[in-house]
Formats: sequence, C-alpha cells, structure tokens
Amino acid sequence: MKILGITGPTGAGKTTALNVLTSLGACILDADAVYHDLLEQSRALREALTGRFGDICDETGKIDRKKLGGVVFTDPAALTDLNGITHRFMEAELDRRLREAEQEGRPAAAIDAIALLESGFGAKCDATVAVVAPAELRVRRIMAREGIPEDYARKRVNAQKPESFFRESCDYVLENNEDDTPETFGARALALFLTILE
Repeated sequence: MKILGITGPTGAGKTTALNVLTSLGACILDADAVYHDLLEQSRALREALTGRFGDICDETGKIDRKKLGGVVFTDPAALTDLNGITHRFMEAELDRRLREAEQEGRPAAAIDAIALLESGFGAKCDATVAVVAPAELRVRRIMAREGIPEDYARKRVNAQKPESFFRESCDYVLENNEDDTPETFGARALALFLTILE
C-alpha cells in the first residue's frame, strides 16, 4: 500500500484532490479529524493535557478547545508542549489507521494535513503532494465556502506558510489555477495520482 501525504494552504483544492484519491480506493486520513476524535475519545490524551495545562475541561469532563487555545496561543512554550503531547498520540493513531487500511487491502492511504511536513508525518509517506493555488483565488474560495468577510479570509491566507514552502518541500506539486474547473483540476489530479500509484 502506498502512503501519500497531501498538504497545501487552505482554499487550494485539497478536497477535490482527496475525492479523486477516494475514487481510486484510497483511505483518507484527515489529521484534523483524527485529532478531534482523540480529544473526544482518548482518556490518556485528556489526562496528559490536563496534567500539563490544568483545568481545561468543560462541565462534562471533555477538553474545552477554547480554554486550551486561551492557554497555548499566548504562550509559545505551552504551544510547543501541546504539539509534543498531541503529536505522540496522533502518530500512534495514524499508524493504527494505516495498518487497518492495509489489512483492508487498500491500494493507497493519504494523510491530509496542513502541517504534514512540520509534524514529521511526511516521513511516513512514500510521496508528498502540495496542492497550491493563487492567493487571490484562495481568498475568494474561503469567503464562498465559509461565508466570511474578505478581510478575515485574507488574514487566514496570510497566516499560513507561503506557497514557496509547499513547492520546495514536497515531491510533487498539483496546481489549481484561475481557469480550472473542479473537473479539469480533478482530471489533472487523477493523472498525477495514477502516475504515483503505478
């Protein structure tokens, strides 16, 4: 089973690319969804987080992400600790899900993570693919997708790593251009993935 890492800035078209991989029988592992599942279900992760950050639970005993964010986003050392703790649990869970996909006979699995390279998850992959698109196009897409104002969409785009980071760090680059439709971009994604998976 081939393992692909899919990354790139928000609004670039990763969902379309991942849908193409799904159509090829690949298992998609969304790192954000895995993290949220662990926050909900892993008692060991909850204990590790409360052991380091104190009272960050809501009245039901679950991690309150806003409380946790309030602690870590103003303290770089706390954020480093959070990433260290969650990375351990994420890695174990991704490995478990990858083994499961292989046992199911999947031809491929894709790890979808905006911080694929920084987290070290890219090292698990046989190939990494950056999905990129012009910043203006990404701003328009985020506004349409999430119903947010332009200035907020721009802040989101500007807060992420530049396109050059993804281009230089990945094995392949999949460009989603101004004149692409979901169909033309999907066809290009299909051609690339068939090449990688052959």
